[in-house]
Amino acid sequence: MIDVKSPDHPYMQIAQQLREGIASGEYGDPLPSVKAIARDAGVAPGTVNRAYKLLADEGLVYSVPGRGMFVKKGEVI
Repeated sequence: MIDVKSPDHPYMQIAQQLREGIASGEYGDPLPSVKAIARDAGVAPGTVNRAYKLLADEGLVYSVPGRGMFVKKGEVI
């Protein structure tokens, strides 16, 4: 999931991979948990949080406290 040889920071790589999934998603579809992505990608949870914040700032996802992250817009900007 993370290319250690890439010049892009791991959070940017994760955000790009999530964008691809969001593009085919529908409003309200849940995204994987921070812990699950961090475990699968071999990164710290803070790295995943940073990726989710980037996607939220782009208007692609929204957070429901205690429930997780969800697709806001099913298209790539």
